[in-house]
Amino acid sequence: MTPNSATATPTATSTSASAPASGPPASRTRRLLRAVAVVACLPYLALKAAWIAGSHIGIPDGSPLFDHRVAMIAANGLSVLLDSCVVVLALMLTRPWGRRVPAWALAFPVWVATGLLTPIMAGFPLQMLARAFTGGPAASSGPRQDLLLHEWVFGVVYGGFIVQGLALGALFVLYARDRWGHLWRGRTGDLPQGAAGRAAGATAVAAAVLALFPFAVRLLWACGGTAGLGAHRTAERTSDFYVLEGLYAALLVSAVAGGLLLAFRRAPALPVAVPLAAAWVCSGATACWGGWMLLAAQAGPDGPADRPTQLMLVTYAAQMTVGLLVASGGARFLAGRSAAARARR
Repeated sequence: MTPNSATATPTATSTSASAPASGPPASRTRRLLRAVAVVACLPYLALKAAWIAGSHIGIPDGSPLFDHRVAMIAANGLSVLLDSCVVVLALMLTRPWGRRVPAWALAFPVWVATGLLTPIMAGFPLQMLARAFTGGPAASSGPRQDLLLHEWVFGVVYGGFIVQGLALGALFVLYARDRWGHLWRGRTGDLPQGAAGRAAGATAVAAAVLALFPFAVRLLWACGGTAGLGAHRTAERTSDFYVLEGLYAALLVSAVAGGLLLAFRRAPALPVAVPLAAAWVCSGATACWGGWMLLAAQAGPDGPADRPTQLMLVTYAAQMTVGLLVASGGARFLAGRSAAARARR
């Protein structure tokens, strides 16, 4: 993993009457969570700002990052912008004016943040566990490559991301419970037949069928296969690589499962919140990281050895599309429940 996506998102598409125009001041717990989220951004933002300014802190001599100064500045500037959004979201989720924000204007950035942070929050601890079992640093299957960054940078950056994700996730759950909690009450078996129309079912099935391709490729790579990786990528594989490939495959399965359960209600005893949460979190992770890797591949080095293969590009694009399809199905589901709730008033 390196420390370094418009569509419908799984949320109601309107500012329903379920939310008041404003709310009381944030509780002590929410203020604390807000402070934690903001403070957790500072190490990452400071490092990125230093690199943009020309500092070499955390970057070893001979790092390939020095070979692409302009691209490095552009990528760091984009990542600073993205992480700065965490501060804005933390304020939006805890200030009274945040209740007046349209649902889509809040849900989309939170969905993106959830998608970008989830693989880091799950993947980094799993990578550390894998390293503990394999003994020390991740072992490469090829000759040792020049280090991009000093090892301590990853601990600082990913540790900050995990704290950000936990604090921001807790704030969003509290906010969403107050504003939209009625939309995920009950069990899937209690949903009316009209809650999942033909369009929702077709979307869920399309996502499941399309997911077979990126799932098979990710699983192949996680199990040691090298088809479509290219010589350069094959040589630099480590235990971290295998952990992430397995995680991406699991996220694809979870996203599709959440979408299918919402559309067809095959587990009637299951609380609605379970497949909805799976669809939200895993569609975000699948779509956002598929899109990020596709973008990074297009903006990467021009050397033939480093250039991504066609299979990699197609896999990233298919993964992103699956996430967007599942997200659109979740959005349709919540929009339908929101409309039904307004009709009963």
